[in-house]
Amino acid sequence: MENVLRPLIVVGGSVVLTLLVGWAVDRLMRQADERHPETPLWGLLRRGRIPFQLVLCAAVLRGSYEEAKLFPAHAVGVGRTLSLVLIGSAAWLVIRIAAAIVETSYTRYAAAHRDPARVRRVRTQVTLIQRVVSAIVGVVAVAAMLLTFPPMRAAGASLLASAGIIGIVAGVAAQSTLSNMFAGLQIAFGDMVRLGDVVVVNGEWGTVDEITLTFLTVRTWDERRFTMPVSYFTSQPFENWSRGGVQMTGTVFFQLDHSAPVEEMRGKLRDILRECPAWDGRDYGLAVTDSTASTMEVRALVTAKDADDVWTVRVTVREQMIAWLTTHHPYALPRVNTADALLPPGHPRPNGVDGAPPRNSRGRAVEPPRTGRG
Repeated sequence: MENVLRPLIVVGGSVVLTLLVGWAVDRLMRQADERHPETPLWGLLRRGRIPFQLVLCAAVLRGSYEEAKLFPAHAVGVGRTLSLVLIGSAAWLVIRIAAAIVETSYTRYAAAHRDPARVRRVRTQVTLIQRVVSAIVGVVAVAAMLLTFPPMRAAGASLLASAGIIGIVAGVAAQSTLSNMFAGLQIAFGDMVRLGDVVVVNGEWGTVDEITLTFLTVRTWDERRFTMPVSYFTSQPFENWSRGGVQMTGTVFFQLDHSAPVEEMRGKLRDILRECPAWDGRDYGLAVTDSTASTMEVRALVTAKDADDVWTVRVTVREQMIAWLTTHHPYALPRVNTADALLPPGHPRPNGVDGAPPRNSRGRAVEPPRTGRG
């Protein structure tokens, strides 16, 4: 009877104690979250209740397993399994706590500062810090698990002695990976590019959607995703439209006839912008910037508060200006000139000009060839 009651009491008591303590701690954090709604810390810490209960249960069972006398022939294996569970759940709990602290710090900073650029910079930094902490905790947890096996402890001295050679080999083999990791830290703390920045990379315009230690994702306007190593942004030039402010200046070019009414186009541009909600009212302008033998280039200058709005203003100006020219000034649109060129005064006219029949080398009129039957 004792062989049955003892394991039942030890194991059952450990489970019941874990559930009671976990419920009490979760209730206290819930009450703290209700009393302090200005901070999300307590609500975020509640996400760690499962690893906390695993840590508590594994620790209690590991300490009381010898008293249970359950499976004495496999005591070493069961104890080692409980140790592995304890180490893994403890690492899980540490990662959850670190994530809660980092997220709370970012939330407080975002609430206290209204500058979107600074908020995005801090968001990028805390995200990479959280990833670095998770990676370090994971590596330490795996190393601690491996050290629970006696052969690994015996080989520890030789592993430390050869750590320099292994480090050199690993550095050469993973050169690109290490360079990307250092580039990720450089981007995070060097404030080169941030989450939410509008960038132009390889001629593609998009928004930075994700930044990790090794790669960066850019979401284009048509919902495509470009994934590239972060080392690209430390070694290649790129455009960051959000750097130094998000206000943008856009241009719209028109190829028109030389007779286009430029002054009237300036007034129409002003009317179009006044009716466009995306225009921020800072500046506008219209000027002739180039001229060719058949057309002239007219540039309209507009401003907006960000890249999305400047795109809206540009397409609005282009559509409405072309429609207005087509309706009221169709002569201003570019066309192919098929009229005869004007000659200088006194210049002899060639044969066949102004209705005169063409003549041959002897001066006789040449009739045009007939077409059709008859």
